[in-house]
Amino acid sequence: MNDSNGYAVFFFPQALEALGEAIKPYLQDSPAGPHLVCKSIDTGGALLEMTLEGITAEGRNVQVELMVPGSMVRMIVSSPSDGSFFGFGPRTAPAALVGTTPAAAPAAPMPPSGEPEPGAPGTAAPAP
Repeated sequence: MNDSNGYAVFFFPQALEALGEAIKPYLQDSPAGPHLVCKSIDTGGALLEMTLEGITAEGRNVQVELMVPGSMVRMIVSSPSDGSFFGFGPRTAPAALVGTTPAAAPAAPMPPSGEPEPGAPGTAAPAP
């Protein structure tokens, strides 16, 4: 799972409690909850292997590998590989689509039996 710019790994609340203070320096907060931002992950075994990048207090770049049981992970979200913004918030439609609605096909009337009549608009043609 290394084909994007990174991953946000979310944990179950019980997992965060069990990991305690050891995980806190690596967590980032968001409206969706605390998570780890990872450069790469490997989900191929009992342990989820995560590679994180960071900067030390002295300004040096470091790479840290964390491994936790896969059962602690609630969800993994991949960030876009095109470099666009990654985060959680309201989605907005492009300006060209604002004010437009998709064309709705007319609904086929339902007879009292609850089954659509053969050949009614929106139903499959009867078999030959």
